[in-house]
Amino acid sequence: MADAVDITQQLNAAREGDAASLDALFPVVYEELRRLARRELARERAGHTLQPTALVHEAYLRLVSQQAAGWSGRAYFFGLAASMMRRILVNHARDRVAQKRGGGAVAVTLSQADDLADGALDVVELHEALEGLAQLDERQARVVELKFFGGLEIEEIADTLDVSPATVRRDWTMARLWLARELAG
Repeated sequence: MADAVDITQQLNAAREGDAASLDALFPVVYEELRRLARRELARERAGHTLQPTALVHEAYLRLVSQQAAGWSGRAYFFGLAASMMRRILVNHARDRVAQKRGGGAVAVTLSQADDLADGALDVVELHEALEGLAQLDERQARVVELKFFGGLEIEEIADTLDVSPATVRRDWTMARLWLARELAG
């Protein structure tokens, strides 16, 4: 818990323009960001050309450039970091597919909604499905992003989105079912 408080304090100071806090923040969050990056890359195809370190550094650079958006705490920061990593991986996958002139995409099917959290997914296909979900229910899409990509717990997501844990559980269940149907099709 002390780490969460320290991270939140560093984020608040950085948001207020304290450059020293921003510099001190990176070593504090680095291992957690690497854990997120390793988890994201584990879902990718074998032989992926991005390494966790490169993904962490790219995501952190993008986060620092968006500090004006206002970080409100640890959960929000890591949710935003996960979103950045997802975008980086999607762009990387799109570039790879474009280099192969349309090849390389693998069809993904899910037999159950719970497979969403376990299986290796095509990141571009998942990204497009999440964009479709966001059109229907933006909060459900955000819950998936925070839980699946950010690794946040139900209570952390509830705090970040300012809703009850029961609402997050309901959104998570509905979103998994919707995504399973979309990705199976």
